[in-house]
Amino acid sequence: MALTVYGTALPSRLLLGTAQYPSPALLADAAKASGAAVVTVSLRREGAQGESGGQFWSLVRELGVRVLPNTAGCHTVKEAVTTAKMAREVFGTNWIKLEVIGHHDTLQPDVFGLVEAARVLTEDGFSVFPYTTEDLVVGERLIEAGCEVLMPWCAPIGSAKGPVNPDALRAYRAHFPETPLIVDAGLGRPSHAAAVMELGYDGVLLNTAVAKAGDPAVMAAAFAQAVRAGHAAFIAGPLEPRDMAVPSTPVIGKAVFS
Repeated sequence: MALTVYGTALPSRLLLGTAQYPSPALLADAAKASGAAVVTVSLRREGAQGESGGQFWSLVRELGVRVLPNTAGCHTVKEAVTTAKMAREVFGTNWIKLEVIGHHDTLQPDVFGLVEAARVLTEDGFSVFPYTTEDLVVGERLIEAGCEVLMPWCAPIGSAKGPVNPDALRAYRAHFPETPLIVDAGLGRPSHAAAVMELGYDGVLLNTAVAKAGDPAVMAAAFAQAVRAGHAAFIAGPLEPRDMAVPSTPVIGKAVFS
């Protein structure tokens, strides 16, 4: 079953970032190997690289996937809103991955500014994909602001730690049963992606784990397989952990001496 966000059905539950690849060719190979239907792009990168930025944009368009611009690097509401509006003009889409960074070292989102920016942008017709924490109250405020999808982190951006608080992610899933949830940031290995998908998450967005891999294309394909496996396992209904041993073979009718 496809992932549907803002009324659009996506054939893949893996979203891929486009930053930090060693070369445009490796980026293209990884995107194709991932099967991702959506790639994120940064307006700051597009605008800062002059002619090469235009070449990058041409490369992304040749991939034939949906573009999700982001407000990476923005630290204030005003900066994020301005960047989103410029991205709409450049990329021709109302979709925006909203980042309002609150801490320079951890890149933790400023959740107060995030909610305010989300409200401003949704009122202006944007479809907002907010990068947030797994805080339940913040998630509620983002939905009240008009967000139809939530993107909690599972660890700090680029840390590759994987889900550091699976109980919180499980509670988040349970609290928002009808809202599409996409884990954004902190994934380092395909097993991390499988783990969050097994919790019932609807998709994952990752960048560094693929871009910085020894072979980005192979790693992208591995993540794609992990996302599909984790989602299938959730649908199948995985066995919950138990405190005591349970025999896996029948104990009735076993042979006895008489």
